[in-house]
Amino acid sequence: MSGLKVLFKQTFIYGLATVLPRMLSFVLVPLYTTDGVLSSVAEYGKISVIFSYFVLFNVILAYGMETAFFRFFNKTENKNQVLATASLSLIGSSAVFFSLAFLCQNQIAQFMGMEVAYIKLVIWILLLDALVIIPFSWLRATGQPTRYAIIKIANVVVNLGLNIFFLLALSGLAENIPVFKSIYIPNFEINYILIANVVASGLTLALMMPFYTKITYAFNWNLWKKMMRYALPVLVAGVAFSVNETFDRILLDKLLPDAIADTQIGMYSACYKIALFMTLFATAYRLGIEPFFFSHANTANPQKNYARILEFFVASGSVILLVVVVFADVLKPFIVRSEAYWEAMWIVPIILIANFCLGIYHNLSVWYKITDRTKFGAYISITGALITLIVNIVFIKTYGYKASAMATLIAYAVMMLLSYYFGRKYYPIPYNLKKIGLYLLLSVGFSVISFYYFRGNFAIGIPMLIVFLSIVYSLERKDIKQILKS
Repeated sequence: MSGLKVLFKQTFIYGLATVLPRMLSFVLVPLYTTDGVLSSVAEYGKISVIFSYFVLFNVILAYGMETAFFRFFNKTENKNQVLATASLSLIGSSAVFFSLAFLCQNQIAQFMGMEVAYIKLVIWILLLDALVIIPFSWLRATGQPTRYAIIKIANVVVNLGLNIFFLLALSGLAENIPVFKSIYIPNFEINYILIANVVASGLTLALMMPFYTKITYAFNWNLWKKMMRYALPVLVAGVAFSVNETFDRILLDKLLPDAIADTQIGMYSACYKIALFMTLFATAYRLGIEPFFFSHANTANPQKNYARILEFFVASGSVILLVVVVFADVLKPFIVRSEAYWEAMWIVPIILIANFCLGIYHNLSVWYKITDRTKFGAYISITGALITLIVNIVFIKTYGYKASAMATLIAYAVMMLLSYYFGRKYYPIPYNLKKIGLYLLLSVGFSVISFYYFRGNFAIGIPMLIVFLSIVYSLERKDIKQILKS
């Protein structure tokens, strides 16, 4: 259990760094979906499309260097050389991107169907975020989760505070105070949202600047080539993953008639956020396990710990899935405030299960990271991306956002199964498939029955939840008590 204790301590702190900031930023969803804050559901749809492009370009600007840094930092004796080479690589690539993007901002705006003003702000956000990739990775690799958490939380608190100020307070202040009148612009909501992101990202970089004063600026070309060979398949996998995660909004925008596209995207994106509970859990878990996987790769029988880690993830994720599904209609008014968005509630169980599959995939992916077969991660993610694109392109015009939800589920489920299949061949891990299968079958089955056949009937949903919790506790009682005691 010693390995698991380390994992749960890391996951708890990284969970605070991820869950608490995102819970704070979670307020933005009810803020944006409150009647009168944005002019329409379609306006929220436009914001969602912009942030979909963010995900794609964040991956491109990182180009797998974060994962390569973890790998080489743990296996190379000269850690300062790895740190300097990775940092200089990202500084240089970010400078090139910034220059080219500003020169071509009008063409980019036209291609993406956005206003040039949005593009300028997006470019700044992407630059600032790229420059803190290695500093944050260094904090994780050197075991500084508290500092990591503080900076992450500060970023979102500033972002949240500025969103509330710009969208709720500024117009009222402008009526009475001249200084606020000078910065208030009507119908400027999307710009204000992006400005809040620029300021928050700028603060994060400022807090990380001491990192750049400590590193040795010595670039090692041979090391960089090795890191890039490791990183490029991760980049391909990351781009494919971003297609799986957010490209459905872009496709909805391109394939649906203009009259309904933004409205459907707005409803879909808002209800998608109710699945955030699963995303938060999976993300916190991934942040904890990625350094753990690499640091324990050379210990005696690491496969045993890896197998238990997946069991705990599936057990915990199954509980989260069933709780959110049973109480989805209780949660929705607190998250998605306006009834204008609730038409898309149908997608909630689908997206929850999809993100659950994605979390399992991340746990299973240890085999190709440990064995330096990152190209398999690229192959698997590309397969998922192709499924996402094909299902969306074929079915969006008929089924709208429902096709996008199903595409996400199918893509992540296939990725999960492919990772298990290849992992069994190249790095066998003794997973307890009977127990994992039991948790998955019961949680998914109970969720589907509760939501699609007895939605809102707590006389059915709550007993199902109690039965499932009892089964998990009976099978995991010993380890749960040890973890809580430790």
